[in-house]
Amino acid sequence: MQENMLKIDKKVDEDDENVLQLVIFQLGGEEFAVDIMQVQEIIRMPESTRIPQAPDYVKGVINLRGKIIVVINLDVKFNIEAKEIDENSRVIVVEVEDNILGMVVDSVSDVISLPHSNVENAPDIITSKIKAEYIQGVGKLDDRLLILLDLKRVLQESEMEHIEKIKKSA
Repeated sequence: MQENMLKIDKKVDEDDENVLQLVIFQLGGEEFAVDIMQVQEIIRMPESTRIPQAPDYVKGVINLRGKIIVVINLDVKFNIEAKEIDENSRVIVVEVEDNILGMVVDSVSDVISLPHSNVENAPDIITSKIKAEYIQGVGKLDDRLLILLDLKRVLQESEMEHIEKIKKSA
């Protein structure tokens, strides 16, 4: 891995259509996962510029090789106790319905393959902590449980439109 970023290799075996390729990250003491096909890259936490009157879940904007990227705090969005930004903090740059945005996470630990058969609906205890609409399911990996996020539902359409306006005004 390079010092400042991790490029994501999105090659998937054609025989692995029943396998999910996931990026695993930590947030508020829980392990989450997102589809690797939505992840563009993972970078160290850069300085961001705060946008006045932006929603509280918007950390700010960053300049990533000439592109303005809106960065959101998932802990605020999910109402999870925030951890201080440290050397393990990362921004996962993702593409959600033709929008590029960054998500601040506590750390990124793994890129894995997980069979669809290891994914179940989220139990009530998890959906009481995080809105059920954000969650695709729970993946079982050995003795670990991974909360699989549906990035298309993390931000509502009106919030995505607001982020697009922030990006254009920055």
